Amino acid sequence: MLLDRKSPPAIFEVQNLFLPRPEVILLDNGIPVYVLDFPGQEIVKIEAVFRAGRPEEAKRLASRATAKLLREGTLTRTAADIAEHFDYYGGSLSVPTNLDTTNVLLFSLKKYVHELIPVFAEVLQQPTFPEDELETFRRTSLQELLVDLEKVEVQAYRKITELIFGESHPYGYNSVAEDYAALTRDDVVRHFEQWYTPSNCTLFASGRIDAGVLQLLNQYFGQNPVKGQVPVFLPPKTDVKPRKVHISQPGSLQSAIRVGRRLFGREHPDFNGIFVLNTILGGYFGSRLMMNIREKKGYTYNIYSTADAMLHDGCLYIATEVNKDKSAATLRAIMAEMKKLREHPVSDDEIAMVRNYLLGMLLNGLDGPMNISDVVRSLVVEGLPWESYEALVHTIRHITPAELQQLAQRYLQPEDFWTVTVGGN
Repeated sequence: MLLDRKSPPAIFEVQNLFLPRPEVILLDNGIPVYVLDFPGQEIVKIEAVFRAGRPEEAKRLASRATAKLLREGTLTRTAADIAEHFDYYGGSLSVPTNLDTTNVLLFSLKKYVHELIPVFAEVLQQPTFPEDELETFRRTSLQELLVDLEKVEVQAYRKITELIFGESHPYGYNSVAEDYAALTRDDVVRHFEQWYTPSNCTLFASGRIDAGVLQLLNQYFGQNPVKGQVPVFLPPKTDVKPRKVHISQPGSLQSAIRVGRRLFGREHPDFNGIFVLNTILGGYFGSRLMMNIREKKGYTYNIYSTADAMLHDGCLYIATEVNKDKSAATLRAIMAEMKKLREHPVSDDEIAMVRNYLLGMLLNGLDGPMNISDVVRSLVVEGLPWESYEALVHTIRHITPAELQQLAQRYLQPEDFWTVTVGGN
């Protein structure tokens, strides 16, 4: 039987969204382990999270360099030894970073955790930060920076974050060539010794987590004493009035556009509503910005908005690249879409579409123990109560057109937004 493509398929709302609660176990020294045991799995994921990002830096780039060099050698193993060990046992070791944390991830078959957890711990506790590897980091990172600075979209992103947060804010500074030259091995060692400590460590274990795995974690992570408390970072404020900024790029065919403002983190009572409002504005393929500026006007291949919530702050910004002769028209169209949200309630049909999209996205985030562990880690690291997940689901299901319009009137006022364009004369 052929499908009837004359009308769109029926929309079925996601019904059940249940986030399993982890078991919380304390190692001998007090390090918490958030455990999600799935007996049917043969894979184990161990994640060690440290608040050791930009807010904790005494020297620019120290957090990034420290994370990059963790796997480049320990007291007993070279970088090649570490890589070969994980390859031999079919495991992986990765160190993804963000502005706030360093997350060190171990993936292992259950049967090989006894061989891999000890090396995982060694990388976190006994790195040597070889001087030659630091020099390689400085050289390659500087080359990447010089290449990136030729791109209008990179220049625009750097400028909008600098303007939104201010250059004194860890989320607002942009690295320059002098920062790489000034970074020393002592800076990296100091950052590691101060922040990669038991008192600043949280472990997440998911997959097949039995008593043997927990015993290994306690043996290799639970014996080092906890010393002192982690200082609390307070983000600086800025009272600079937003304005328009243009950076010329003679010869460029495209202009990069960034429109943004400072907001808040996920703990704010308006964040969940902003999450929905942002989706309507530019947060998915069917958003208003995409439908108008890409599909209707044809100004760009891609345009999006994002509500970024970091640990200590947040922002809302819109991003796109267009032909330089369409820059002014695109900016007018962006402002027009924000104005529509301020002046007119969202239709029930549009809300229904966005609700289903967001609930489906959350459902995908609960697909399997590793994804569930990511959701749990996000809540724990950001210090959010367990009920915050249910609160987000409730907002998505029940927010009204009037509430969305009120949020738009509060947070989508043009005078609160910085505008950055890069390209042309």
